[in-house]
Amino acid sequence: MIPFVDLRAQYAGIKDEVDRAIQGVLETCQFTLGSEVAAFEEEFAAYAGASQGIGVNSGTSALHLALLAADIGPGDEVITAPFTFVATVAAIHYTGAKTVFVDIDPDSFCMDPALIEQVITPRTRAIMPVHLYGQMAEMDSILAIARRHGLLVIEDAAQAHGAEYKGRRAGSLGDMGCFSFYPGKNLGAYGEGGMVVTDNPDFARKIRMLRDWGAERKYEHLLKGYNYRLEGIQGAVLRVKLRHLETWTEARRAAGHRYDSLLEGSGVPTPRAMPQNRHVYHVYALRTPNRQAWRDALSAQGIQTGIHYPYAVHQLPAYADLGYRAGDFPVAERAAAEVLSLPLYPEITAEMQEEVVEAVRRLDA
Repeated sequence: MIPFVDLRAQYAGIKDEVDRAIQGVLETCQFTLGSEVAAFEEEFAAYAGASQGIGVNSGTSALHLALLAADIGPGDEVITAPFTFVATVAAIHYTGAKTVFVDIDPDSFCMDPALIEQVITPRTRAIMPVHLYGQMAEMDSILAIARRHGLLVIEDAAQAHGAEYKGRRAGSLGDMGCFSFYPGKNLGAYGEGGMVVTDNPDFARKIRMLRDWGAERKYEHLLKGYNYRLEGIQGAVLRVKLRHLETWTEARRAAGHRYDSLLEGSGVPTPRAMPQNRHVYHVYALRTPNRQAWRDALSAQGIQTGIHYPYAVHQLPAYADLGYRAGDFPVAERAAAEVLSLPLYPEITAEMQEEVVEAVRRLDA
């Protein structure tokens, strides 16, 4: 069996470090926030190229609080892409604002900046680009549009830890950047976790209050807040794993390039790394109109695959109230019907990848 991801293999390589870190939290009993979370916030913000980091309990919470910090709420509009995990849109919904979609670029899978200005209205407050699959959106164009129209840019960087655009890290280009530490992410907790990074001290202060019931000091509630705190054990685990992230990222990039080489000449559409980007290969997504047949055939040979994502958000019944219809975003809809992700994680071996590609080539033949 070749798994789609192998978290056991990752744990085996850092077991002693992780076990010591968890034991340290058990001994201090700082189970919610605490010194390990504070240290991780500082270390991850520096890694992302931002001055401040605020740890929260999920990537969804990071997006939600970033929007609230910007005073986005009912009557406002936020522009994003329909080809993303549903949490991107859910976070906008939680604020009472309206989601406005633009279609994606067929090569990067990220929002197409050429389509943004035509959907800006007097109610538009922010643009939320989604850095999908480990690759960043075309940020120069997005930032220029935002400046022209006085809009905020909030990066959904849940799949882009360490990704770069023209040498700058994901999360550091917009007004705020939001990360998820769900276990399967490039930097994953042993449970749930997330973070907002920013250079804006006012946004940081407000998010710190909002994550902890709106209080700056215990029982002094200045805002109506939430219980979105990051747990101490997750902070400790993430500190350990952050020390290994660059090594793991280079292993992912090597594996992605190896797939490119092995699939060359096969006729299978492989991911395109945009030249200005450092792609960190959260997933390696092929495209095929015969996705289910391919997935079934690979599974029968002991090869696990993933689909990210089988539907664009506007195709989901839960978000029918946004008013979009099939055909409104044809590039996103086609991607949703065709993408199939191959196994890729830092510990995957060349031999495993060769076995995967041999199976894929037999399908293509």
